[in-house]
Amino acid sequence: MSKHLLVRAARGEKVERPPIWAMRQAGRWDPEFNKLRAGLGFYEFSENVELSAKCSLLPRRFGVDAIILFYDITTLTVSMGLPFSLKPNVGPVPAAAIRTLEDVEKLDPNPKPATFAHITRLLHRVKEELRDELPVIVFAGAPFTVATYCIGTGKDLNGTRAFVAERTEVWNALLRRIQEATIVFLRELIRQGADVYQLFDSWAGNLNREEYLQWAQPQHEAILAGATGTPRVLFVKEGPYLDLLAKSGAEVISLGRCHDLAQARRDYPNLVFQGNVDQEILKKGTPEQVTAAVKVCLAEGGGQRHIVNLNHGVDKSTPPANFEAYIKAVRG
Repeated sequence: MSKHLLVRAARGEKVERPPIWAMRQAGRWDPEFNKLRAGLGFYEFSENVELSAKCSLLPRRFGVDAIILFYDITTLTVSMGLPFSLKPNVGPVPAAAIRTLEDVEKLDPNPKPATFAHITRLLHRVKEELRDELPVIVFAGAPFTVATYCIGTGKDLNGTRAFVAERTEVWNALLRRIQEATIVFLRELIRQGADVYQLFDSWAGNLNREEYLQWAQPQHEAILAGATGTPRVLFVKEGPYLDLLAKSGAEVISLGRCHDLAQARRDYPNLVFQGNVDQEILKKGTPEQVTAAVKVCLAEGGGQRHIVNLNHGVDKSTPPANFEAYIKAVRG
């Protein structure tokens, strides 16, 4: 049993209204975030538990229904033994990109909690501050997306395809390694008190169906089956294969704008859906336009088995007034 609105909605229980939160709700769009970061490098900032806790909690003042911890999906690979740096306008860059089976075998598939202790300390610090006022969401990157960063291709799908064609055995071993470590990581965070987790596969939505069935779907199913005990959310950015998402094992499927929320609710009445307000409206629209978009989303969601969110994360140029309008449109 949980008193938290978002947890109850994620379990498919009857709720008084849909809960609301947003991916990247703690981030560069918020002037208070930028004051806290004060020019620090990403990893330096995120590994400072006091600062990352304050950052994670910033959206509370807007009235969100959950807090998601502030860290990066490459946190796990760092704990596995592959350091990263975050380069402006590029993204996460590995210290030494994976090229061989020997490189893969150097990655620890069973990272010890001590190697990601700042995340567990962050979880405890945020929960201590919240005093059970809101649930805490943790997350991990799915193997496909994380592996693309490990080989240095990131969102360059053609680059990833070329790597796989040349080094198929290395690629498959890397996916398995990340899958194993992700289960270890999420199990530990659940044990430490996480209320919900979200599995992010940011780039898998660009795969064709055959590729998705090889490089994304099996890994989603394995991780979601291997890390249980809390509601599980699967996010694939604009993932087109709703039938496969629905079979992943997640209680909650996050939808992009490529799907009709109302139709998804009709087709899969036993699932919970998250989404799918267009983040471009928050970025470029007026507060009135944001409110109107949220009202449409609420109508399509039907009031139950629905968590209001965006189709992707809050853009760095989003006006704070638009984020405030986004939350108020649900909370009234």
